[in-house]
Amino acid sequence: MNSLLTLDETAEQLRKSPAQLRWMIHCGTAPNSAKIGGRRMFRVTDIEAYIEAAFASSAA
Repeated sequence: MNSLLTLDETAEQLRKSPAQLRWMIHCGTAPNSAKIGGRRMFRVTDIEAYIEAAFASSAA
């Protein structure tokens, strides 16, 4: 099972403020997430894939 992170934990991983991450979600540029029990949650694997994709696109 994948580990889940909250919005605040994910923002810390991405070196963003929680407000910046909320804006990214609004714009559709954030890692995949889901609302579980009323809280926005992110899978660690989705965050890792998001970071890898960012490095891949900047290297191209």
